[in-house]
Amino acid sequence: MTATEFNKCVDLHSDGVYRFILKNIRDEDKAKDIVQDSFEKMWLKNDIIEFDKCKSYLYTTAYHTMIDLIRRDKKKANWDEVNEYEHTHMPNHYTGVKEIVDQAVSALSDVQRSVILLRDYEGYSYEQISEMTNLTLSQVKVYIFRGRQALKEKLGKFEELL
Repeated sequence: MTATEFNKCVDLHSDGVYRFILKNIRDEDKAKDIVQDSFEKMWLKNDIIEFDKCKSYLYTTAYHTMIDLIRRDKKKANWDEVNEYEHTHMPNHYTGVKEIVDQAVSALSDVQRSVILLRDYEGYSYEQISEMTNLTLSQVKVYIFRGRQALKEKLGKFEELL
């Protein structure tokens, strides 16, 4: 098939092939892509396709391209329909590491939580925490140590959270 014959085939059959595909898949953009792909495939084999057979080849190619697209689309997931909580590894449906850490901190005793928050979140020294909480310096250190140990047990390794 020559370039002139190919252009004539495009003029004669592009609208018909487009309508045929559009009726089947009901998506204008996909239909246009399929028609374009079909003409491209026909052009790549223009040396073996006769002009008399171009309509048959074109419709067959468009049909098979459409079927391939439909099969491919069935395997793809639509992100609007995916429930993100089904794919998490934590049972409490968290939205991030901060939420997990906050839950673990809230599970500590009141004294441990207070001294951990003052030391690690607010950055106060042991002496300042001792003055604020009316605890001895050694009590502050013990509560912070035990609170951190409890958090470590509750949270596990940090890499597992990520």
